[in-house]
Amino acid sequence: MLNKQEMITAETALPGRSTPMAIEDTHYVNQTSMTAEPTEGQEQILIGMGCFWGVERLFWQLDGVISTSVGYSGGFTPNPTYEEVCTGKTGHAEVVRVIYDKAALPIKELLTYFWEKHDPTQGMRQGGDLGTQYRSAIYYFTEEQKAAAEETKQAYQALLSDNEMNNITTIIEPAQPYYYAETYHQQYLAKNPEGYCGLGGTGVCFPPSLQG
Repeated sequence: MLNKQEMITAETALPGRSTPMAIEDTHYVNQTSMTAEPTEGQEQILIGMGCFWGVERLFWQLDGVISTSVGYSGGFTPNPTYEEVCTGKTGHAEVVRVIYDKAALPIKELLTYFWEKHDPTQGMRQGGDLGTQYRSAIYYFTEEQKAAAEETKQAYQALLSDNEMNNITTIIEPAQPYYYAETYHQQYLAKNPEGYCGLGGTGVCFPPSLQG
C-alpha cells in the first residue's frame, strides 16, 4: 500500500490533464486578481506550511501583500485535482502563492512569518495532517529569495537547536509549475470563518535583531 509520507516518482505519478483548473479570478478578500503576474516592485513566492487554508489567511492579512491564492506545486501531475493530491500520488505540496511589495514587505520579514508560524521540523506532515502534500517548502523565483531562505533557515535552526528541538526539514527549491486549486479552496477561511486551520508554530521566535 502507498505510504502517503513517502514521495512517489514521476513514473508512478497520476497522469493528470492538459487543461488548467478553471477558477474565479477575483480575490474574495481584497478584490485583486489572483492570476495576475507581479508588476514592477512586486515579487511572487510559493510557500508550503501544511494545510493551505490557514496559511493563505496568515499571508493575506500582512501589510505589503498584494494578493494570495492556494494551489499545488513541487510534484509531477499536471493540473491535479484536490482529490488527486490527497491520494499522495501527485507528489505535489499544498502551497500558497504570495504576491508582495518588496519595499513594504522585505523578503526576510515575510520569511520570519513562514518559520515562526508552523513547525518546519516535521517532514512529510504538519501536526495531525499526514502526507507529502503537507510538507514544509519554499519555492523561490529569484536568487535573492533563495539567499534569504537559506540565511533565515540557518538562523532559525540555531534558535531551534538552542531550545533542544529537531532539525529543519523544509525544502528550498526553485519554483516549479504552480497549479491553482479549486475555487472553493481560495480564501477558504474568509468564506468559512469557523473552518479548519492547522497552523501551529514551535513557539520559538526570532529576536527583533534578526527580523527583517
